[in-house]
Amino acid sequence: MRIAICTGGGDAPGLNAVIRAVVLSAYYRGWRCYGIQRGYEGLLSFNGVVSLGPAEVRGLTHLGGTILGTTIRGNPFRYITRGDDGQECEVDRSDDLVGAFQASGFDALVSIGGDGSLQISHDLWRKGLPVVCVPKTIDNDVSGTQRTFGFDTAVSTATEAIDKLHSTAESHDRVMVVELMGRYAGWIALYSGLSGSADVILLPEIPFDMEKVCEKIRSREAVGRHFSIVVVAEGARPKDGTVELVERRGVGTVDRLGGIASKVARTIEHHTGKETRTLVLGHLQRGGSPTTYDRLLALRFGAAAVRAIADRAFGVMVGLNGPDITRIPLEHVVGRAKNVPLESDTIRTAREMGISLGD
Repeated sequence: MRIAICTGGGDAPGLNAVIRAVVLSAYYRGWRCYGIQRGYEGLLSFNGVVSLGPAEVRGLTHLGGTILGTTIRGNPFRYITRGDDGQECEVDRSDDLVGAFQASGFDALVSIGGDGSLQISHDLWRKGLPVVCVPKTIDNDVSGTQRTFGFDTAVSTATEAIDKLHSTAESHDRVMVVELMGRYAGWIALYSGLSGSADVILLPEIPFDMEKVCEKIRSREAVGRHFSIVVVAEGARPKDGTVELVERRGVGTVDRLGGIASKVARTIEHHTGKETRTLVLGHLQRGGSPTTYDRLLALRFGAAAVRAIADRAFGVMVGLNGPDITRIPLEHVVGRAKNVPLESDTIRTAREMGISLGD
C-alpha cells in the first residue's frame, strides 16, 4: 500500500503530528508513505513528492507548521494560471491531478485541511480518488468534529496575549481592543476572551451594537474600573454593517478580513473619551509548538486515518465525537460550517458573568 499525504490551506499547530502518526501507523503495517509538497502543487506544477519513513518524521510531534509546506492557492478545480493576455485566470486541472496521482502509483490519499480542503477532497473522491480527510483549522469551525487540532493552541496564545494586556491597560487607564482570527465563527474570541477576563467579546455570530459596547465601558468607569479589554473576532460586524476587509478576493483566493479592531477602537474613543489602543494578534495564533491537547488529538486523527484506509473506508473525514475518533461521510461535512451556538453553555456563562457581547 502506498499512501500520499498532503496539507492544504492555512497552517495550524499539530500538522506535523498528524503526518508523523500517519507515517508510523502505515510503516508498522508494512506500507509506504509519500508527502506531496505545497498542497497539490507537488503533483501539478513541480516534482514535489518525497518519501516519508520513520527517519523523516522523527521528532516532529512538538513542531509547529508543516514539513510538507502548504498553500491557499492550490485548488485543482480552480487552478491559477496566466491566460494569453498575461492576466491570472482559473482553470480546472482536477483531471490532471487524478492522473498524476494514479501515475505515481498511490493507493490512497490522506488530505489534511479545513473547509476548503474538505470540499476539494469531496470533489476528488467523486472523481474516483480514494481519500480520507483529517480536519484542520485553528477556527474550530468544521462540522462533524467537536474539536480540530490547532484550536487549543490558538486559544492558549490568544489568552496569554490578553493576560498581558491587562496590566498595561490598567496602568494607563486605557481601553485595549484585541482582534483575533475567526472569519465566520467566533470560537477563538469566545474561549480566549472568557478565559482572559475580557469585558466585551464581539463574535461573527452576534452582530453588535456599538452603543451597547460603549455602555459597558462607561459602566466600568462609573464604578472606578478605568480600563477595559475588548476582544473582537476578525469576522465580527456591526448591526446593519458589513465585515471589514484588508483586500478583496483575488483569483484563486478569498477575501482577506481585518480592520474591525481599529474601527471599534475609533468609535469607543469618540463616544467615551477613553484613550484606546488596538492589537491585531494575526498569524501568531497559527504559530508555535502545539499544546499537549492538540498533539494528542493530531496523533489520534493521523492513526485513525490509516485505520480508515485499512478498512477501505474512503470519502470520509475522521473526527472527535464523544471520547472516540469516528468517521463521517464527507457529504455530511462540506458546506456546513460549525458556528458558536447562541444558547451554548459558554455563551450563557459569558452573559451571566457580565461580559458584553454587544447585543
